[in-house]
Order: sequence, then structure tokens, then C-alpha cells
Amino acid sequence: MDMHPDDHFHPPTTDDPFWTETCWFTFAVPERRLSGQIYPFFRKNQGVTSGACILWDDTGSEIWNCLYHKNLWHLPIPEDQELTDLQLANGIHYRCIEPLSKYELHYVDQDEEEIEIHLVFEGLCESNRLAGSHLDQPGRYTGTIRIQNDTIDADAFGMRDRSWGVRSQIGSTLHPGAPNKRGGYTYATMSDRDAWHIITADFGDGYLGIHGFLLQDGVWSKLAEGTREVLERENHCPTRVRITGRDELGRTLEAEGQPHNRLGVHLNPNLWTWNCLTDWQWNGGRRGWGEDHDNWSASAFRQFVRSQ
Repeated sequence: MDMHPDDHFHPPTTDDPFWTETCWFTFAVPERRLSGQIYPFFRKNQGVTSGACILWDDTGSEIWNCLYHKNLWHLPIPEDQELTDLQLANGIHYRCIEPLSKYELHYVDQDEEEIEIHLVFEGLCESNRLAGSHLDQPGRYTGTIRIQNDTIDADAFGMRDRSWGVRSQIGSTLHPGAPNKRGGYTYATMSDRDAWHIITADFGDGYLGIHGFLLQDGVWSKLAEGTREVLERENHCPTRVRITGRDELGRTLEAEGQPHNRLGVHLNPNLWTWNCLTDWQWNGGRRGWGEDHDNWSASAFRQFVRSQ
């Protein structure tokens, strides 16, 4: 089967050591208030990758007391493997089954085998693309998650994203060349016919939408505009969030969400985030699970905490 170029590693377009490629999958078991993600962070010009696997629920909100957190930052990128079928030394194994739409995800803890994940992701619709170097796709995850002696059946919606390009870890903003020090990554899915997603950035006038989509009654459209508003916080973490938007077909999005777990974590050295499994209600009684990510540059989050 011929794979799509965006399922392969992208050749670096510069010799910048911070040229980065990501392949992130996020999933949940909402009835257990359980969230998880697998996140390698490839530095092709350096020949190394990180490899993160994280599981958390409502019993722990930091990396020392969550269900599981391991992020190794200097794994070799196998020279004889492609992203379409890749096994890393920390236990991550990705395999593309159908181009741009179906993937196997595996992870087995390499120390005590306390965690074992076997999931299949199937996309609900085509990926939404941003600037030729980023894509987001909602989908359904099915399979099993074992946490020590507890094996959990998973069958719920989630997301994946991919990005490639220069991403420095130095500076006071979230991305090089962008002025925003904070932003949001937010989504919800009710069914294969009703979902939405929005990426927001605060350039000084609040969180404004820069990318997203609305899937309503089976009709998909890019978002033309949107906002994210944190209505309430507790210990610096959002506890109630509002999303508004309008898509290119003129349809509106009005959503409000309440987190049911949270994890505060550095996903990379300059990205501090609160990742929260969130119960969303929107547009005439629609309801579904998703996430809200409250993203900050490392220095910006320290300044925010000190100002409270």
C-alpha cells in the first residue's frame, strides 16, 4: 500500500538543529476520568527524539502523582525505519494501517512493564491543515490500556496532530517568530457527525482562534473566527471554559466546558500546559467529551503564577 507523504518523516528543509517533527495521539476513557497521550518529538538534524507516554485521571495532577509519566529526551531515531512503522527504544510502536486515517499505537513500559497500551485510531474526517506544516484530525480510539493489574477497555473519541518545521526551545513565546506567550488547544466530539476543534493564541487581546473546524450534522467546515475564554480557575488551572466561533459556512459555535481531570506538565522544555479531560455542551444541547489545553511558554507561566 502506498502511504501518503504526511505519514512519513518529512525531510528537514534547513540544517537548523531545532527543526522538529511531531506525531501526537491523545485518547481517553471518560467513564474512568482517564486520559492519555503518546508524544514523540523528533529532532532529525540531531538524530534524536523524545518519547513521552502519559496517563492520568482525577486522582493526580502532576507528573509525580499521576497514573504514569515517562518522557525520555535522548532516544536515537532508528535509521532503518520510517514513521509508517516505527519502534522506539522506550516502547513506543506506531504503524500506519491506512494512509492519513488509521493507525496502530502500542506502548509497553520498558522498566517494570507497569503500563501496556494497544489502541487503534480511526479518523472521523479528513485532517484539517494549517500552513502546510501542521494537521489535526478527530478520531475514535479502540483497544486496551493496562495499568499494572487493571486492564481497561477503551472505546472513545480523541484527536491526533502532526507538525514539522523549526521549533526552538529558547525564547519567551510559544513558537519562534510568533508574539504570543500563551494559547489554547481545545476540542470536543459527540459522534462521527458532530465535533469541533480550535487552536487559539493570545496576542494581547484575549484568546483568538487561528485554526479549527466545525463538523455539524455531518457537514464539515473550517472555522473563520473564534475565541476561548477561561471563566474560572482553581490553583492556576482552568475549571470552566467558553468557546465561541463561526465557520466559513456562517454557522456559529457556542460551547462551554467543565474539566473532570487535569495534568500540569512540560510537554517540551518551553511548553507548560494544563491538559484537562473536559465535558463540553454546545449548539442546541449537543454534548461530548474532549479536552482543553491551557498552553504557556515556560517563562510566561511563571510570571502568571507569581502575579496571582
